[in-house]
Amino acid sequence: MNLADDLRLPEGVAALLAPLAELNTADAVEYLNTLDREDAVAAIGALSSARAVKILEQPELHHAGEIVALLAPERAAELLGLMADDRAADLFHELDETEREQLFARLGAESRQAIRKLMRYAPATAGALMTTEFVAVPADWTVGQTLQYVRDVERSRETVYAIYLLDPRQRTLQQVVTMRRLITGDMEAPILSVAQVNAPVTVEPNLDQEEVARLIRRHNLLAIPVVDVQRRVLGIVTVDDILDTLIAESTEDVQKFGGVAALDKPYMQIGFFEMLRKRAGWLSVLFLSEMLTASAMQYFSDELAKAVVLTLFIPLVMSSGGNSGSQATSLLIRALALRELRLRDWWRVALRELPTGAALGAILGVLAIVRIAVWQQAGLYDYGLHWPMLALTIGAALVGIVTFGSLSGSMLPFLLQRLGFDPASASAPFVATLVDVTGLVIYFSIAALILGCTLL
Repeated sequence: MNLADDLRLPEGVAALLAPLAELNTADAVEYLNTLDREDAVAAIGALSSARAVKILEQPELHHAGEIVALLAPERAAELLGLMADDRAADLFHELDETEREQLFARLGAESRQAIRKLMRYAPATAGALMTTEFVAVPADWTVGQTLQYVRDVERSRETVYAIYLLDPRQRTLQQVVTMRRLITGDMEAPILSVAQVNAPVTVEPNLDQEEVARLIRRHNLLAIPVVDVQRRVLGIVTVDDILDTLIAESTEDVQKFGGVAALDKPYMQIGFFEMLRKRAGWLSVLFLSEMLTASAMQYFSDELAKAVVLTLFIPLVMSSGGNSGSQATSLLIRALALRELRLRDWWRVALRELPTGAALGAILGVLAIVRIAVWQQAGLYDYGLHWPMLALTIGAALVGIVTFGSLSGSMLPFLLQRLGFDPASASAPFVATLVDVTGLVIYFSIAALILGCTLL
């Protein structure tokens, strides 16, 4: 009997399912991502409910919301009802209003209520990330009672590594017990006897996801409870959920560093016109900004006509300033994201970057002077009678431009955050453009000062 007969499926669907038999969940997701949308829908629709749910719960699955929308409504509602509520809420966000209400009508009352509740929270907050499937028991239970309860419900909970102890009357969070402490405790002992000593770390539902991640990392937690103002547990944010979210956010920041609007899909799934829209805006802004560079060069056209040799070093000097600014911007954006710095620390950063930029500029300036001297003495290029003054000009210009680049690159993230923008928008191309324009002014001003009585 062949596979199609055994599964009683059309041969095309059986052929799609054949590779999945040998794949784990993560590899199965990668395989389904290579299929056409219709084939992915057919494959997931034919899988067992347990396997289909595991696959749909993976954030790496492309177009999961569209796949759910294309399934038969009864099948889609069945899978959504079996999924973790937080992931189901994510998929409902991807559906249009008609599809959403159609599926809500087919869900059980408990699942429908939990998913609607999660969907009320703003994106990128603890409430939007949390799951309502956690283990909580009354604080007056024994270790044995708690352990038996965990055995009974573990399949329906996202994690059992932390058990939350609630006040028997008020249902407010009282303490937390880790699984390690639970399984090593005396079966007859009160559950509070194996609870942690310190007060539990909690977050409010509207807290930003980056702050949630910081708390999880700081306290080395696998999950953190989300509580309301009465300290009733609304849900928990698990470390795997926050990691998935932060990876997506880091990807967005990296794209912004390159002067590209954040992509909401994998690269190969972005259409031609959508790709143009994502890239053309920033590119046009940067191009218009670079026009100021041409204006600056026109302003100094007389100096360029008198000392054409100065043009040889424009790319060298400008790129050095842009590079130093990009370095400072990258360091400061990351420090702000990790909450290592606050807006009030801008002056401390400025005092740090000024000497750092000057020292870096001095290092590059010495290298430039040595390079000019070697080329002149070795006969590789004749910079003219006043080459020592030219070398001094290039060296001094590098000190000024690199210092300015470091200072402006470090201050831009603070300025953007103060104005309410994402600091990642202070991308490397933007900083480089700013330094190009101002760098030319610094370069020719120093050249006029040093070469005023010789070449200029």
